[in-house]
Amino acid sequence: MRKSAFEDRIRRLIRNDIQYELDRSPLTQLVPKFKSFAIDERPGEQWIRLNKAFEDNEEIKVEVTMFRVSTPATKDITENNPELFISMVVDIFKDEKNGILEFVCNVWPDSIEIEKVFMRDQDGMTGKPYLGPPFNDLDDELQTSMYDFLEMRGINDELAMFLHKCMQHKSKNEYIRWMGSVESFVARKK
Repeated sequence: MRKSAFEDRIRRLIRNDIQYELDRSPLTQLVPKFKSFAIDERPGEQWIRLNKAFEDNEEIKVEVTMFRVSTPATKDITENNPELFISMVVDIFKDEKNGILEFVCNVWPDSIEIEKVFMRDQDGMTGKPYLGPPFNDLDDELQTSMYDFLEMRGINDELAMFLHKCMQHKSKNEYIRWMGSVESFVARKK
């Protein structure tokens, strides 16, 4: 097969795949806000950022990745139907002197699961600071209080449901954007 015929075939297959995806559902732009969170879609990247102010002295930053697949022992999932989850980092700033309280979480379709809670400097991690025990090792009442702490700030099951819908749209948009980039590259002449 000649090089140009091979490239034409690749481009045709990509265009067909893009059209198939668009026929199933059109591209959608992420909403710029969810409740009091502003949303930065980060086109071309694998994550989004949400920001909001809370009361007079807190700034909350939430970073969310694209889907990951898991078959956790605690969930009844079959091999043919794995459950998708999202990784999320919640940073809560009070002021420049206090550092950042950081929550590392898994976001399931209808809930948020805290994995780790720790303090860090605003400049990032220096050295190897103690990051605390695994969240599940904490006292049950303290675990519940940490979930309540996040819930008061809008980090809750409703946000989990929104993020799953949001990341479905982002995943599709990024896939189509990627296919378009590959098709453009293949079509490009020297």
